[in-house]
Amino acid sequence: MIDLPQPTGAELWPPEEAEPQSRLNQPWRAFVALGEVVVAAFALWAAFALWHAGVVTVVTTAGDGAQLASQRYFGGHIAGALGLGTLTAVLVVDAIRQLLLAVRARRRKRES
Repeated sequence: MIDLPQPTGAELWPPEEAEPQSRLNQPWRAFVALGEVVVAAFALWAAFALWHAGVVTVVTTAGDGAQLASQRYFGGHIAGALGLGTLTAVLVVDAIRQLLLAVRARRRKRES
């Protein structure tokens, strides 16, 4: 077992902050949240458009007149759609965070 020195009163961690913390409650964050929701809506629309462009139905007529239908998938389009879907989810979560910080966060009272 290693015997480490114990901190004294002056060496406590984390050290006290010399300057006050910045305020989290800032009303302009609501506009940031609105902008993120708008960008997320466009990203979601683009994700659906890419997904539909990535799946193509191919119909072939056989020699006896039978029609054979199959699906062809384009990986780049589908990967782009999944990436845009992920971006949409991150933007919506951050918009919720920004909105909560615009409305609810208040400065903590310092204890003396």
